[in-house]
Amino acid sequence: MKTKRNMVKVFGLLALVYFLYSNPVIAQDEKKVSMDAGADFYSSYVWRGTQYGSGPSVQPSITLNAGIFSAGVWGSFDFNGYRESDLWFAFDLPAGFRLGMTDYYYPGLDYFDYSENTGGHAFEINTGFSKGGLDLSANYILNQAGNAGSAGSDIYAEARYSFNLFYLFLGAGSGWHTSLPADEKNKIRICNLGLGTVKEINISEKYTVPVNAQVIVNPDRKIMFLLLGFTIH
Repeated sequence: MKTKRNMVKVFGLLALVYFLYSNPVIAQDEKKVSMDAGADFYSSYVWRGTQYGSGPSVQPSITLNAGIFSAGVWGSFDFNGYRESDLWFAFDLPAGFRLGMTDYYYPGLDYFDYSENTGGHAFEINTGFSKGGLDLSANYILNQAGNAGSAGSDIYAEARYSFNLFYLFLGAGSGWHTSLPADEKNKIRICNLGLGTVKEINISEKYTVPVNAQVIVNPDRKIMFLLLGFTIH
């Protein structure tokens, strides 16, 4: 029954997205379509305060942009067997708001298994707001998927503020974002606290490479990370 209810939620979100995109008040007349491909290279993959895999990771991405709509695929692969391939879409709404959805999937699992016990997909609703240097986000996992690791109703929220030289962020979550046992999955813990900075490295007169450094502390798991990465487009 829970799986059916989760699928109803998914279809309900898709219907809402269709309404937003087709509404003449929100939809843009000019639909300029573009595609972009690139890759991030990081010393390790740390997401929302938790490390996935081990060692350096390569994170390729392909993005389609069409007016207020964007969609793409993003992945992370290290040299020790960790693999992740995520599909996503999002809408840029008026006044700095965003709405979207992500499908987290891990290659090697059955792609067509959406069951609670052994499912390989975790579906997450993504919302956000940006203004000036402030960026807020809230995310909600719709389904339980045993092999993907989601408990269902997993929550993660983050606040980030960017200054001229650096940015600060604070994130808290429940479910698969914390070290709590399954019977305490609904408790929210601070799991992602840190500072980062981005510097543009000039390769030539027309080409620069963004280099990102972060210090991340996870109070829930009592661990700290130091990351360094760069992006190629």
